[in-house]
Amino acid sequence: MKTIGLIGGMSWESTAEYYRLLNEFTRDRLGGLHSARCVLYSVDFAEIEHLQVQNRWTEAGEILGEAARALEAAGADMVLLCTNTMHKVADQVEAAVSIPLLHLADATADAVRASGLRRVGLLGTAFTMEQDFYRGRLEAGGLEVRVPEADGRATVHRVIYEELCRGVVREESRAAYRKVIADLVAGGAEGIILGCTEIELLIASEDSPVPVFPTASLHAAAAVNAALSAD
Repeated sequence: MKTIGLIGGMSWESTAEYYRLLNEFTRDRLGGLHSARCVLYSVDFAEIEHLQVQNRWTEAGEILGEAARALEAAGADMVLLCTNTMHKVADQVEAAVSIPLLHLADATADAVRASGLRRVGLLGTAFTMEQDFYRGRLEAGGLEVRVPEADGRATVHRVIYEELCRGVVREESRAAYRKVIADLVAGGAEGIILGCTEIELLIASEDSPVPVFPTASLHAAAAVNAALSAD
């Protein structure tokens, strides 16, 4: 099995889920006592969030690029950014190393296409929903992407940073997300992308009338497939 390099800590709540998922998928594939061969570099999210809100993305990319170099030096055969939002600097991270970056949006688009769907609603941070770095990648993969109205986007973003990244899961927030999802479905969405790795702590398939695509789970599954491939 190839070694999977994880850049995590954004937030650590979802990074812990990545570790669990990687090991579960590996056990399911190989059986017995098998677990994933992986290396984790976990950053201080407070530093990254500070740079996000100040629009200092290049500096944030430098931090994550250094993390990627450390993973490569530690023997990683591939790199995963365990966050949707910070794929804004994916090109910087990819350029910092000679090993491949497994892009989260590509893994997600592959899963949506495999389901036979094309028109999807996207939930995530305001950066992910409103900027082109992620939506554009999905659209380049053949998807039609819709996002919530302004009030819905504000609610989704607030819950991520004020609750989920802090390990807080509230039923009233689940209800609010369900309303946002219902509005997207009423507007024609055939599926919902949980485009922030923390959202999977709050929302599951039973919370949506259409299929959901949990990006952390899809990313982890793609990583295990790549790590177990013969290439």
